[in-house]
Amino acid sequence: MDQHRHERILIETARHRLMGTLTLARDGYRSRVSDVLNATERDFISLTDVTVELIDHDGPGTQHAFVAISRHQIVIAIPESGDDPPPTLTAVP
Repeated sequence: MDQHRHERILIETARHRLMGTLTLARDGYRSRVSDVLNATERDFISLTDVTVELIDHDGPGTQHAFVAISRHQIVIAIPESGDDPPPTLTAVP
């Protein structure tokens, strides 16, 4: 049995939008995207099968087999699977 699972994830930095595959543990420690993003012993996270686009720039992105991204440059990260339930939004009067 494979001890890993793969999660498609959208990551944005101040200048780039990246869509790639993050390798996670199947269960337990580091099995969630937030575990990897909060791992202080690592400065970079690795993605495979990545499309990189410049924010506010028209045109197609570039394809890369591997990209390492500084955790400190990440502004937002969204798992494609949506395993976490969406937050409940409440209208403000």
